[in-house]
Amino acid sequence: MNLRQKITEDMKSAMRAGDVKRRDALRLLQAALKQKEVDERIDLDDAAVVAVIEKMLKQRRDSITQYEAAQRQDLADIERFEAGVLQVYMPAALSDPELDAIISEVIASIGENRSPKIGEVMALLKPKLAGRADMAKVSLLVKAKITG
Repeated sequence: MNLRQKITEDMKSAMRAGDVKRRDALRLLQAALKQKEVDERIDLDDAAVVAVIEKMLKQRRDSITQYEAAQRQDLADIERFEAGVLQVYMPAALSDPELDAIISEVIASIGENRSPKIGEVMALLKPKLAGRADMAKVSLLVKAKITG
C-alpha cells in the first residue's frame, strides 16, 4: 500500500470512528495532494506526497508561531493538532549523529582540494534528506562545518 492509499484508508477510519478533527485534517491533506496532481498533471509517488506534507508542516509551524504571537492559543492548538496528524506520514527523522555523518560524507565527496560552497553542499543534501531532516537546521550545520 502506498502512502496515498494509506492516507485515504486513515480518513475512512476517522470517518467511521466519528473523529471529526482528524477527518478534517486528512481532507485538507487530500485536497492539497489532489491540487498538486491537477496543477502538474501527474500521479504523485510517495516522494512527491512527502514533499507536499513537508510543505504543509512548514505552513503549520509558521502559523503556530504567528497565532501564539497574537495570543490566539485556540487557533495555535488547531494547527498543532493538524501538524501532529501530518507528521504521522513523514519518514522517520534522522538522528544528529546520522545527519552529521551524511553532511561530512557529502562535503568530502566534493573534494578536499577546494572549499565547498554552502549552496553546492545543500543541493547535494536535499534529495538525500527530503522529509527526514529540517533543512534550516541542516543549513546551519553545513555552515558550521564549512567555516570551521
